[in-house]
Amino acid sequence: MPADLPLVTIIALCHNHARFVAEALDSVAAQTYPNLEVWLVDDASTDGSPDILRRYAAANPGWNLLLLPENVRNCRAFNEAFRRSSGAFVIDFATDDVLLPERVARQVAFMQEQGPRCGMAYHDCELIDEASQHVRNFYYRTPEGRISKPQPASGFILADVLARHFISTPTMMMRRETLMELGGYDETLAYEDFDFCVRASPRWEFHFQDALLTRKRLHPRSMSSKAHRPGDPNAASTIRVCEKALALCQTPNEWAALAVRVRWELQQAVRFRHPREATRLFALLRQVTPLNLRDRLLGVAAALLNYVYR
Repeated sequence: MPADLPLVTIIALCHNHARFVAEALDSVAAQTYPNLEVWLVDDASTDGSPDILRRYAAANPGWNLLLLPENVRNCRAFNEAFRRSSGAFVIDFATDDVLLPERVARQVAFMQEQGPRCGMAYHDCELIDEASQHVRNFYYRTPEGRISKPQPASGFILADVLARHFISTPTMMMRRETLMELGGYDETLAYEDFDFCVRASPRWEFHFQDALLTRKRLHPRSMSSKAHRPGDPNAASTIRVCEKALALCQTPNEWAALAVRVRWELQQAVRFRHPREATRLFALLRQVTPLNLRDRLLGVAAALLNYVYR
């Protein structure tokens, strides 16, 4: 093994991905990068996924298998493997997605080019359906190939992270020191990416690599498909991350960006009739920014929701 190739940890998280996990793990096995540490983590699946993971672990003796006896959700499941791992760079890989063969090799080279303060790199990805057919790419591009939306950002980008969605989570490669500084993922949350980006971006550079190296699967059982709907598991976690951001914002741009985020989440809570979340978000918005007329009307709507649905 060449001495200058850092170890990369791939933490493959599975929960009821039996339909997709073989394609996902084949894509791990097909990586051109030679210095990999692979952790297969099953979060108490009930669909036969553990048997598939066992087969792949047996066929790849260097891979590690961790079968969790109860469902602990993404953040804790990831941490269980991360604490046992040792890679200099880490990929949080959901086993309904697919890595293109050059993914790890090209992303490691890119992160090394950016220098030691690059805590995370991300890139474009292809969105695919349940049958692995092309839907579109994450970034919309002009006929000349230039990205038109959403515009990526690089550097210390807390304001961007707060104000808009422009990072496709499956494309992220994280530096181990960055995760260690944060204490891993926050296990009290239902999901990890927004919290990681908010907490890491004030101290670590994030960099966009203009390449397509990952395939992200769209399907109705994914967590993103449940956003803002009844029973959304992410709503309370999003509010908690926004509350954390209060202590991290330092510039006018960052405070304005947090106001944009909280205001948008409040609008969704009102739209989908979530009184508890709407109340918390309105209280948070009052801490972030002076209220305009529209904000006050949203506050009235939140109060009415609590009256009607209490």
